[in-house]
Amino acid sequence: MTALLGAASLAVLLAPVGRPALRLRDIAGRHGSVDRELPWGSVIGATVCVTAVLLWGLSAGVTAVMVAAAVRWQVTRRRRQTRALRAIDGLLTALSAMIAELSVGAPPAHACRQAAVEMPATAADSPETAIGEMLRHMAGRAELGGDVAEGIATGHGGADQAVSRVAAAWRTSERHGLPMVDLLGAVRDDLLARRRAADRTRAALAGARATAMVLSALPLLGIGLGQAIGADPVAVLLGGGIGGILLVVGTGLVIGGQVWSEHIIGKVAAP
Repeated sequence: MTALLGAASLAVLLAPVGRPALRLRDIAGRHGSVDRELPWGSVIGATVCVTAVLLWGLSAGVTAVMVAAAVRWQVTRRRRQTRALRAIDGLLTALSAMIAELSVGAPPAHACRQAAVEMPATAADSPETAIGEMLRHMAGRAELGGDVAEGIATGHGGADQAVSRVAAAWRTSERHGLPMVDLLGAVRDDLLARRRAADRTRAALAGARATAMVLSALPLLGIGLGQAIGADPVAVLLGGGIGGILLVVGTGLVIGGQVWSEHIIGKVAAP
């Protein structure tokens, strides 16, 4: 029990605190959430790893660490993908608002500010907030006669390539005198087509992702069948020695295969 409590306490102490940028929001006049949430994922992961070491030995603890790291990587990857999609959706909303304002003869600075107003009010560190900040920054540069294209990438919320296209369109309009509304409309249409193509690709790859998950679970099925027929593979794997080595190596191969398949699918499905 003492070891379990110690592991939980260590996880809480090692958890990252809130970013300094968030702690300074009140000074800058922008109020955001600075509360520190209890890292339940770290607490549970550290507790499981220490418990595995105490009950079944070092090999089980190493395996638990590998599994916990793989789960954390998967969750972080999914959150990053969701954030990138939200950033692209927010940028599409902003471009639609800018195009609507430019179409009726509004100056670019006003179009940027109006697009920032159209962005939904969400958390301080959300992609929508980052895009709104970028739009206000663009409006300020446009009003002062600065290089708007250079300042576009100061805040983007995760849509790096999409924002670079907006910067290229803005720079092309300023250098060659082409209509801003037409260039931004082309960028919006391109982003929308890419977004829809990515959605269709992810839907088409759902079967491949499910197959990868099933293949990753087959070793567990084999262990269960071995237990059912009385071979007792669990005792061999948790008994140390060759069994412990096989446990670590097998877990590493399964995790490596899952990571590699997710990497391939992620590259294909990226918008």
